[in-house]
Amino acid sequence: MSMRTTFTLALMMSLLLGGCAATTTPREPVLPPQTQYDAILTTSSGTPLSINQLAAELKSADVVVIGEFHGHHGAHLLQSLLQSALYQQRPQQVLTMEQFTLADQAALDRYLAGHSGEAELIADTDAWPNYKASYRPLVEFAKDRNLPVIAANAPADTVRCVGRQGPEYLTRLDAKERAQLPRDAFADTPEYRQKFFQVMTGGHGDADISKRLDNTYRAQLLRDNTMAWQVVQALDTHPEHQIVHVTGTFHAEDRLGMVAVLEQRRPDLDVAVVSPVFWQADDTFTALHRASQQKGDYLYYLQPLPEAYRDAERQQAAIREQFHSAAEVPCD
Repeated sequence: MSMRTTFTLALMMSLLLGGCAATTTPREPVLPPQTQYDAILTTSSGTPLSINQLAAELKSADVVVIGEFHGHHGAHLLQSLLQSALYQQRPQQVLTMEQFTLADQAALDRYLAGHSGEAELIADTDAWPNYKASYRPLVEFAKDRNLPVIAANAPADTVRCVGRQGPEYLTRLDAKERAQLPRDAFADTPEYRQKFFQVMTGGHGDADISKRLDNTYRAQLLRDNTMAWQVVQALDTHPEHQIVHVTGTFHAEDRLGMVAVLEQRRPDLDVAVVSPVFWQADDTFTALHRASQQKGDYLYYLQPLPEAYRDAERQQAAIREQFHSAAEVPCD
């Protein structure tokens, strides 16, 4: 069967089957996404796929990690469609989510059991502002089918305090709080450290690393390790289930972050990573794919998000406001 050289994953067509011939070199023309909801889905070698084809390739995976650009319509639609397609072939499924923290599990369980309403869930978990538009479909899909949903992230206040005071903050937690977190809460890899500091320092390397920035990295590691640990716990509690984990792409792309520490903890697992890539207006598919193919086992290409700020002063003011809000959390 010949490979289709064009494929657009859209809202009304995303479940249709596409061509299935393998190739090692992507060929032009492949059309870019046409709307914010569209995604161009391919293998790491550049072969276009439909949702059903991807689900078939992922059937045997123990863990499917779907990275996202937070708040992007196309990313969240892709997650929802893939969650459903995976379930059709393997109904024993667990959803694990960065978007809820360990402290939210009881409230999440109450909602899944029908003991509270959605407004109560949002209030009780301090859910992300885009919950209804982005994560409601995932949670409702699981709720309707009595599937477990696991709050996978570290408690937000603990993360903030590690970011301000360093990893020693964990020694001041009471025994119950500390027991919820992974034993080795700051495991990492040299590649992830290098990537993180390149992003945070603009590529200037270790010379620009301050104690505060190093603490920020430790806070990031706490998130990654907690998510990895929650996935391991979910597999122990629900053997033979497939884990669908949703998270920001930085936590998973290049098989770093939570993926790397998950594989350290459970090297026996088959972990597949699905990563998003922005397709700029002047990109060609061949060049874009060549630069992005290591980001995941499978890729999905999206239109870029609108630029948040053009006014540098307003951007800095917004950043200062975020830091001011975080500073209000007591860490003593």
